[in-house]
Amino acid sequence: MIGGATVAYRRKGKLADILLYAFVYGLIFGLAGLFATLIIHRSTV
Repeated sequence: MIGGATVAYRRKGKLADILLYAFVYGLIFGLAGLFATLIIHRSTV
């Protein structure tokens, strides 16, 4: 989330832009972590 907020801040984004970037980055990395966990779990069982 911090990475997305940093990107928006560097692009001179307003507060709404910063929050949106942080949310989207968090969502993407959260889903990536979920799928990685599922794949690792499936391969070990």
